[in-house]
Amino acid sequence: MKLIKTGIASTLAASALFAGTYNVDTAHSHVGFKVKHLMISNVSGKFNKFDGSFEYDEKSGKITALNGVVDASSINTEDQKRDGHLKSADFFDVAKYPNITFKVSKVDDDKAYGKLTIKDVTKDVVFDVETTGTATDPWGNKRVGLEISGKINREDFGLTWNQALEAGGVLVGETIKINAELEGVLAK
Repeated sequence: MKLIKTGIASTLAASALFAGTYNVDTAHSHVGFKVKHLMISNVSGKFNKFDGSFEYDEKSGKITALNGVVDASSINTEDQKRDGHLKSADFFDVAKYPNITFKVSKVDDDKAYGKLTIKDVTKDVVFDVETTGTATDPWGNKRVGLEISGKINREDFGLTWNQALEAGGVLVGETIKINAELEGVLAK
């Protein structure tokens, strides 16, 4: 029994040697989205303020956990009037729900399974995740790049405002394409 306990402890210690916590470097990261406008083109946007961290296993080259928080009021579509509408109660209601959160509960190959919370609605989501590389910067900091992408239906999260078009269709599409490019720095 003692030999089994020693083996388990050694395995856990070896795993810890290869895993590390990385804090998202927001100056070198991007959290963005696209949505259909008039059903014919995409409007792109991003969030200017966000934070997060992830666990990265050097041995497997995969993330094992991720937590992120986005400041919903930092939405930026390059149009102040549209951004104001998106911050209103018609969409994100940032006065009442200032943050969007994402917490990964499991990573399996290139899929990240987690919970996304927008407004007061939390849903299970699955996003594609790819480790895009590792490097050591000129100051000796270990860095890891990630790309996370996927789609959600905005109406599932209570973002239901829309306007019907005379010719058919609607002003804003239901499907939101999400893309986050993250660079993490190993926490010391």
